[in-house]
Amino acid sequence: MKFRAICENHLYQKAYAKGKRAVTPRIAVYILPDYAAKRLAKAHPEKKTVNRIGLTVSTKLGGAVVRSRVRRILRAGLVSLEKDKPLKVGFLIVIAARSAAVDAKSTDIRQDLDYAMSKLNMFADTTI
Repeated sequence: MKFRAICENHLYQKAYAKGKRAVTPRIAVYILPDYAAKRLAKAHPEKKTVNRIGLTVSTKLGGAVVRSRVRRILRAGLVSLEKDKPLKVGFLIVIAARSAAVDAKSTDIRQDLDYAMSKLNMFADTTI
């Protein structure tokens, strides 16, 4: 599943400053309602509202190879979480890797994402 990426720096800054936050030893997750979600849904081919995802991995964690590996692991954890438990839509989600994420596996990241998303009340209600 492809995610819609956050491309503008000011959206990252807003998520950090005004968003709700959940922190684990490996990741920090910031959630902010996306005010452009309705406009983007009109432009979407299926007219669906989606989340915009931003992944940040600092140069403090290592070189380009290490940072790319951490980003891949973050994406894999998010995809596996999304398959099992759908998330609410219409939000900016920024996931920042912390230093412990360098040695983590995708299952560890998935557990951290599960904890963070439940703490932030981001799981969609599946009961009708």
